[in-house]
Amino acid sequence: MITLSVNGQPRQLKVPDEMPLLWVLRDELDLKGTKFGCGVAQCGACTVHIDGEPVRACITPVGGIGDGKVVTIEGIAGNRQGRAIQEAWLELDVIQCGYCQAGQIMTATALLTQNPTPDDAAIDVAMEGNLCRCATYKRIRAAIKSASGQPVDDTRNRGTEA
Repeated sequence: MITLSVNGQPRQLKVPDEMPLLWVLRDELDLKGTKFGCGVAQCGACTVHIDGEPVRACITPVGGIGDGKVVTIEGIAGNRQGRAIQEAWLELDVIQCGYCQAGQIMTATALLTQNPTPDDAAIDVAMEGNLCRCATYKRIRAAIKSASGQPVDDTRNRGTEA
């Protein structure tokens, strides 16, 4: 039996220690916001927080989490920066297909928690492991700056982002 803290709630599960956290969240706890992307920690779609740090749930064995506190996209609004990121995402129409957005939001929230006013370079470095097949990278950067209270460039031009 494994006991996890997920989004502030203790959860007891009868799963193998080596089961990836992603499948525990999606299949055992019915938290579908965390997405399967590549399965090898390269795309960031499965990003969650463990003790405030962004981690790839697709390669994180549930048995290795121990007393760590897991937060998923379903629980990120409980974090001040998480709420601000989600509001900025909506305000600036960041989402296109939406598949990568949970992972993007989780990584952006961790960034703002560690660096409340990141510049473009810091944003790019923090977000480089999160891929967006719709290439909304300019809007992602603008939303992070907006959530941090910084001025943003006009992102209303919906032309090619790449």
